[in-house]
Amino acid sequence: MDNFKFYSPTYFAFGKGEENNTGELVKRFGGKKALIHYGGGSAVKSGLIGRVKDSLEKAGIAYEELGGVKPNPRSGLVYEGIDLCRKEGIDFIVAVGGGSVIDSAKAIAAGTVYDGDFWDFYSGKRIEKALPVGTVLTIAAAGSEGSGDSVITNENGMFKRGASGDAIRPAFSILNPELTTTLPAYQTACGITDIMAHLMERYLTNTKDVVTTDRMIEGLMLAMIEEGPKVIKNLTDYDTRANIMWAGMMAHNNSCGVGRSQDWNSHNIEHELSTYYDCAHGAGLAVTFPAYLSYVYKHDLDRLSQWAVRVWGVEDNGDKEAMILEAIERYKAFLKEIGMPLTLSELGGKEEDIDTLARMACRGDGRDGNLYGFVKLSEDEVKDVYRKML
Repeated sequence: MDNFKFYSPTYFAFGKGEENNTGELVKRFGGKKALIHYGGGSAVKSGLIGRVKDSLEKAGIAYEELGGVKPNPRSGLVYEGIDLCRKEGIDFIVAVGGGSVIDSAKAIAAGTVYDGDFWDFYSGKRIEKALPVGTVLTIAAAGSEGSGDSVITNENGMFKRGASGDAIRPAFSILNPELTTTLPAYQTACGITDIMAHLMERYLTNTKDVVTTDRMIEGLMLAMIEEGPKVIKNLTDYDTRANIMWAGMMAHNNSCGVGRSQDWNSHNIEHELSTYYDCAHGAGLAVTFPAYLSYVYKHDLDRLSQWAVRVWGVEDNGDKEAMILEAIERYKAFLKEIGMPLTLSELGGKEEDIDTLARMACRGDGRDGNLYGFVKLSEDEVKDVYRKML
């Protein structure tokens, strides 16, 4: 196990009706004037934004609003939010929504107190200072409610890139599983797929002797394999929603990733799919991850055969390659069962797009022509991964 430092200060309020305590939590963490940041009209129509406003008013917290966050959140709205926060003297941001809203809120929080262009943080500069952020989560997926990470698409070039820093870990996160019960099956499945991918990115490690975090990751994946099909059959099952919601946070607050190298090649490869085709991130990961695994599995037969046995129940017959390939097929069957796509064409992709996708992934926004993770991939190798998605 590698040396590590781990700081995870987020206060979690989990359960029914907790969104009604938003104002008290903003006050508890020092906020006096908040920006309510959200996506489309569903948060308004459902009454959730109204409940958040009422809670802020009862706590004596002034507020402004900024809606309009899209899936794969865009830089233009971030710049608008930064300008609004500076103009109105905002000192706290409340993100009401899923990962896209939370990621946008984090970018605004970092950019508001920074003299330069917020995109510097999405080009490699670590975030050291930001306004505090609180979240009211409405979809279990990205895990941004507990992480120090954010992903934004720069509309100047359409580059989808990430930024990190403990300064953007939420001060508090409200997790009410009831708020996810109105999600359609497809969005729910996309979230489960993202959770599985966050776990796999950490499982694909070159660090030895990480038994504790291996077992944590395996347990969370097994929980998703059990709960995923159940929730698709009964979208209003509170307990299943609750288990998935907590797993989403645990998958990405990095408690499962400390002390070990991590991968993230699959996310970098997928980011071009959700940017180029404007597909849901989880759907893109469903297409990407099995293809990627089938390309790199020989790099560590011991690790991937362990995954095959412990997570997918493949019999240990000594033929590690066959075991891994069987596990990949079971992974694909699981994704299909919950309603996810498995091929590039299902996302609207074509073989003639592959050169552009690989170039964007490997060379866009100043990258050096390679992706680095579990294995190092050249641009030509990334093209091969995309071809496996056809």
